[in-house]
Amino acid sequence: MYFVLFSLFACLSTCHCFIEKDVKENESHCGLLTRWLESSLVSVEITKKGFHREVVTTVELSPDVLSGARVVLVHRWPRGVFVDPYQLASLSEQSDWQILLDSAIDLEVPAHQTAGFVTYVYPSLDGPTPRLKVTIPIHGRYHEPSYDGGTFTSVDIEHPELLLRTEKCTQLHNVEPHAVVDAPCTHDNSSTCPWVKLQHQERGLVGVQFPVGDGSLVTPVCAGTLLVTMLCCVALSKHMWKHRII
Repeated sequence: MYFVLFSLFACLSTCHCFIEKDVKENESHCGLLTRWLESSLVSVEITKKGFHREVVTTVELSPDVLSGARVVLVHRWPRGVFVDPYQLASLSEQSDWQILLDSAIDLEVPAHQTAGFVTYVYPSLDGPTPRLKVTIPIHGRYHEPSYDGGTFTSVDIEHPELLLRTEKCTQLHNVEPHAVVDAPCTHDNSSTCPWVKLQHQERGLVGVQFPVGDGSLVTPVCAGTLLVTMLCCVALSKHMWKHRII
């Protein structure tokens, strides 16, 4: 009887030790993840001109790379721009990052007939450097003509959100001041996982200028086009009648 009780007590003590050890390891990894996140910095630069630009995102991470950590950049794009899925697929094959789109992209519709979209970029942390750079080509959509004399319209690009996670930090309940959000685990969108989102970062907007048509010229241009078309038809008909082509 005493032997059974002693064995049961020893088993419960061992289980308690393992559980306590797992909890301490989880808290340790979550603490490292939070400190790693606090030392990270995200910056954005837009290069090239015209309707075809490149958004260059640079992520400065802590030199103390956390084992097993993963990073995702969440870009929330306005309706004034779009990305080419085929172009991105080709770029991802040649780069060290993968990308996921939250919806299908129509390349032809103008800005006022579409909505914004979200992309999830998964950079690789296999390299020795804690500095990540991702270049995403974007393209301006056609906008409605301006009737106030303006020749350009501005489209504001947000800084991406930086999300981090590690498989060893399973209980993300004490990561303040950062927030825990759900995002796709991988670029193939098999399921969603909890990620820790960086809160302390400068989240300004970067403006991009795209040319627009002058709405006040719609009537003169249409009238001129119609007049030129009619004159060409008359000249062509006269030529065909003169030379008995018909």
